[in-house]
Amino acid sequence: MSEYRVVQDYPELPETVWRALTDPEVVPLWTSTGQGGKPVGFAAVVGTRFKFVGRPTVGWNGVVDCEVLEVREPSLLRFTWRGGKDDDLTTVTWLLEPRGSGTRLTCEHTGFTGLRGFMMAKLLGSVRRKMMTAGLPSALSKIKGDDKVRSEGGITSG
Repeated sequence: MSEYRVVQDYPELPETVWRALTDPEVVPLWTSTGQGGKPVGFAAVVGTRFKFVGRPTVGWNGVVDCEVLEVREPSLLRFTWRGGKDDDLTTVTWLLEPRGSGTRLTCEHTGFTGLRGFMMAKLLGSVRRKMMTAGLPSALSKIKGDDKVRSEGGITSG
């Protein structure tokens, strides 16, 4: 069985990182470094079935089917992941841990089988590393600024 694990530290609090992972308006800002999947129908509620809808490519229609398995806000989000009808049903786990005044974020994606699964784990692991080192920090800085405006009683978008 194949899997990947990516660990990254951020200066933001777990609540801010949690928002980046779970707010359907924020997620596309960092997935595939700002051009990625939109979580359609997502709610951080166990049993919620949703789709990540991204840009189709050769051999893939751009849709990932998911179901929320476990939620402990703001520290754990676990959901299933199936990128196509012939793909393994895999599991993505986001673990957020306070680290000083920031957050350590761990992404684990498990359950890939066979040679195809090995190749998918390598591909998705590489993409996820880029999203967590380039896309997510950018999204966090945007929502951190937005949160600051809200806390100071400024104008909010709605």
